[in-house]
Amino acid sequence: MRRKCPECGGEKFDQGTDHMPIRPMNKKFSMKALQKIYTFCLGCGEIVSTKVENPTKLNN
Repeated sequence: MRRKCPECGGEKFDQGTDHMPIRPMNKKFSMKALQKIYTFCLGCGEIVSTKVENPTKLNN
């Protein structure tokens, strides 16, 4: 099944990140910081998915 953008109906996507890593809420000074991965439509820029890279690292 092909993904379609809910905003414009586009079918071309790419992924990117930003400079704000995710850190565990209960450990403000934790060295475990994970990048967010955004999947966005190349047609209109709508972000269709956000996920955390390597979420199992937060369990340790």
